[in-house]
Amino acid sequence: MIKLMPEGLRDFFSVEWAETGLRIVLILAAGILLTRIIGFLAGRVAKKRLSPQSAMLVRKVIRYSGGFVILLAAFQQLGLQLGALLGAAGVVGIAVGFAAQTSMSNLISGLFLIWEKPFAVGDVIRIGGTVGVVLSIDLLSVKARTFDNQYVRLPNQQIISTELVNITRFPIRRMDINIGVAYKEDVGRVRQVLMELAAANPHCLDEPEPLLIFTNFGDSALEFLFAIWFEKNDYLVLKNSMMHQIKERFDAEGIEIPFPHTTVYTGVATEPFPVRVVDDPRE
Repeated sequence: MIKLMPEGLRDFFSVEWAETGLRIVLILAAGILLTRIIGFLAGRVAKKRLSPQSAMLVRKVIRYSGGFVILLAAFQQLGLQLGALLGAAGVVGIAVGFAAQTSMSNLISGLFLIWEKPFAVGDVIRIGGTVGVVLSIDLLSVKARTFDNQYVRLPNQQIISTELVNITRFPIRRMDINIGVAYKEDVGRVRQVLMELAAANPHCLDEPEPLLIFTNFGDSALEFLFAIWFEKNDYLVLKNSMMHQIKERFDAEGIEIPFPHTTVYTGVATEPFPVRVVDDPRE
């Protein structure tokens, strides 16, 4: 038969376990509160002296480190030895590492990103077909917001192994506009009009100077590359305003922007094929 625990011994264990549970609750509550206060203060100081990316990293290091210390303190109250706990954690970590090689690859790639700093929080990046503003840089992934307000999570391994373009890394950028005009137009006049538009647009920089390159004799047009420089935050407003101004000014000046067309011609010795429009009597 199973003997029941004596009442005095049962009361002793009940009191001891109640005290232990109370200490664990106090440790968790105080530790979480203290970690948040330290993280908040450190984040404010780091934000004034460091980049947003570094400030975010400081807050995360404090948060994770504080959580680890709090868990160790709670386990010690349960009588678990620190050495045995770390050893068990090491064995579990190795097993999890073999089972989750992709996560380990993302973790290593995240360390490279933090060390190399190809972009920072707030930069606009393009990775493959994704373009967005960087929200956070974590050890496993990078979070970004696209311009149509979608949330995107990019694994660090993908970022390391794919071509990455930091669109806003430098303070100024160049906008390339491809323009075609009819063969009958005066090239010098086209150049003068485009340079006047660039000089009059407040979002177009005077230095570096705008550039106009005669790129090709196209099938239906004389093709030009019109390159203008601007501050990185003025992309959309400059793009919209300049495209509208080119169309309106070309219309006012009588400069033709041709559409693709084909002329049938058999050589110098022959006349062009006659084309005659005949009304259909059935209509």
